[in-house]
Amino acid sequence: MLEKIGELGETAVRTIEEATDLETLRELRLRYLGKKGQLTALLRRMGELAPDRRPAAGKRANALRKRLEELLGRKEAALQDAFAGSAREKERIDVTLPGAPFNLGRKHPLTLVLEEITAIFTGLGFQVARGPEIESDYYNFEALNLPPDHPARDMHDSFYFTPQILLRTHTSPVQVRVMEKQAPRLPVRIIAPGKVYRRDDDATHSPMFHQVEGLAVDRGVTFADLKGTLLVFAREMFDQGQRIRLRPSFFPFTEPSAEVDIACIICGGKGCRVCGQSGWLEILGCGMVHPRVLEISGYDPEDVTGFAFGMGVERIAMLKYGIDDLRLLFSNNLRFLRQFR
Repeated sequence: MLEKIGELGETAVRTIEEATDLETLRELRLRYLGKKGQLTALLRRMGELAPDRRPAAGKRANALRKRLEELLGRKEAALQDAFAGSAREKERIDVTLPGAPFNLGRKHPLTLVLEEITAIFTGLGFQVARGPEIESDYYNFEALNLPPDHPARDMHDSFYFTPQILLRTHTSPVQVRVMEKQAPRLPVRIIAPGKVYRRDDDATHSPMFHQVEGLAVDRGVTFADLKGTLLVFAREMFDQGQRIRLRPSFFPFTEPSAEVDIACIICGGKGCRVCGQSGWLEILGCGMVHPRVLEISGYDPEDVTGFAFGMGVERIAMLKYGIDDLRLLFSNNLRFLRQFR
C-alpha cells in the first residue's frame, strides 16, 4: 500500500506540473482527488490492511492529498495569471501600427437634392410642414376639388386599404391640413416634402417617390409672385443664368394652372436629344389656388389668393445629376451611390 501511494504521488506531481491549461488541471483534480479518484480509491482500501499498518498508510495518504491540493492550487493560480497576461497583451494597442481603414458614409442623392430644395425655399420664407402618408379620400381628393367621379383621379391610381383610406398620391393634403388649422390667419407659406405612392413602375416612374409641394396664401398674391418664386428656385438649383417658361395646363386644385420648364441643362436651350430638340425640360406643375380649395379650407376666396406648386424630387435629381433611369436611385448599387457628395 505504501509503495502504491508513493507511485501515485510521483505520477500525480509530474502530470500536474506538466499541465498547460486550466481544463487539463480540472481533469487532473478529478482523476486524483475526486470521489472516484485514484487517491480516494486507495483510502477506501485501508480496511484491507493489517491493523498495525493502517496508521502509517493513512498518514502518508493524507500527506499526499494535502501536497496535491497545494500543488493544484499553485498551478491554477499560475495558469490564470499567464492567461490574463496573454489576454492583456492581445488587447494592448500598438500605436505604431497604421490606422485601420474605413469607408465614409455618404448621403443618398435624393437626400442631397431634398435638402437643397428645402434650403432654397426656407431661405425664401417658407416653413416645412409634414403630414400622414396614410390619408383619407377627403384630404387626398375631395378637399382638393377632386370629387369621386372626377376624371383627374385616374392620374392618382394608388394603393387602398379601404374605399376611403389610401396611401397618399401627393403631398397636397398637407396643404389642406395646414390651411384648416391656421385659417383665417395669414400669411400661409409652407413646403410639404415627403413620400407619395402611385401605381406606376418603369424607367421614369416608381410606385413610391418623393414630392415637395409649396403653398403661399395671403392678400394680394399674384401669378407674378409664383413665377418669380419658381425662377429663383430654378436658378439656385441649376444655374444662375437659368430660364423658365410656363405652359398652360390643368390641375383641379389650381386655376389657372401651368407646367414649368427650364432651359435644357444639356444644350442650354439650343435643342438636343435629351430635350427632344425643343430646348426645354419640364420640372414641375403649379398654379393659383382654386377658390373652391380656399373655401373648403376656411379662407374667403374674395379676400385672399394663393399659389401652389409641386415637384418630384426624383425628377429634379435626374436632371441635376444626368441620371437616365429612375430605378438606379433605388437599386442600392454602391458604385452608383458613391458618385454623389
